[in-house]
Amino acid sequence: MSIIETKNLTKTYGKARGITNLNLSVEEGDFFGFIGPNGAGKSTTIRTLLGFIRPTDGSATIFQQDIQSHRDSILSDIGYMPSEAMFYHGMQVQDILSLSAKLHKKDCRQEAKELCHRLDLDVHKKIEELSLGNRKKVAIVCALQHRPKLYILDEPTSGLDPLMQKEFFRLLQERNEAGATIFLSSHVLSEIQKNCRHAAIIKEGKLIACDSVSNLTNTRTRKVSLHGITTLPDTIQGTSVQKDGDTINFLYSGDIKPLLEQLLPLPLQDVLITEPDLEEVFLHYYKEERS
Repeated sequence: MSIIETKNLTKTYGKARGITNLNLSVEEGDFFGFIGPNGAGKSTTIRTLLGFIRPTDGSATIFQQDIQSHRDSILSDIGYMPSEAMFYHGMQVQDILSLSAKLHKKDCRQEAKELCHRLDLDVHKKIEELSLGNRKKVAIVCALQHRPKLYILDEPTSGLDPLMQKEFFRLLQERNEAGATIFLSSHVLSEIQKNCRHAAIIKEGKLIACDSVSNLTNTRTRKVSLHGITTLPDTIQGTSVQKDGDTINFLYSGDIKPLLEQLLPLPLQDVLITEPDLEEVFLHYYKEERS
């Protein structure tokens, strides 16, 4: 069952670009990554899904309910974490957590206590006394403490130190294993490759790829490293070409046999052909003109 589904979802801001004809489906129980650099349309997509802004065209459902007509009931079972968490000054962390729990009409005290312990969060400090990383922790607890069915997390790890990032993803994996669906936007591709099962790549407000993470990286594209030359011959059609002294790295798509035939006459000292990682695939998609 699709827990998130969009059909030609579009949001425009006058002449400014937002998102265009987004067709996306996230299955219940999935750990789904939403990839794109800043300004690609990730936050606009999420805010439209949550009903914070109205779509210009198209439609979307969460829990198989329309996001506009059933917004309140949908939001009650979502754990949302914005990319930039803002809280009322003058309030202690424990007051913020209590307010968030009341909005969901749940007693989350025990769950909040356990989460704060795991994230090493001091609940007695005031919001304005916290670092960016600790404010992120507050946002994490607010999103997780009521144990929703769906987590929608927008660039959640920025500001967290590496140890807290590991603990955060450990928490998400536990929730996912218990049946919750995770929808996580990020421009940190290693996070997506390590934690997500499926992912979509967004470019300039349009989806350019959507598949399992394994299929996204298991394409006919190969990473090729040529050692011993300083210029890539015009006959070899590579993308994402990088030069490092007498080594050239590039991505190659298509039948590998013609490439090998073109390499034979070259004064090469070494050749390495490997599967690209997600970051290299991502850059390849972004440099190709795809719709």
